[in-house]
Amino acid sequence: MMKQREITDQSNTAWTCVQAYAGLDSETAEQATKLAEAEDGTVTVVCTPSGGAQTVRLELDKGWLDDLSDEELTSAISSAGTGN
Repeated sequence: MMKQREITDQSNTAWTCVQAYAGLDSETAEQATKLAEAEDGTVTVVCTPSGGAQTVRLELDKGWLDDLSDEELTSAISSAGTGN
């Protein structure tokens, strides 16, 4: 099962965020996730908006799914999306 989070930002855009490689079969995904996990414990998360705006790639702490608040996640998306 793919782990994902859905959030809505201040502009009322709904975002679906999934960890990169999460869609592979579990054994392959586990290997890929280990490889994708940077030495500092971050992972790549891809967030796709409803309505077809630009997808953003984020480097987040590996506990992002459970530990990051909606506000922190939307803030990371807006920062990445505007290139700040």
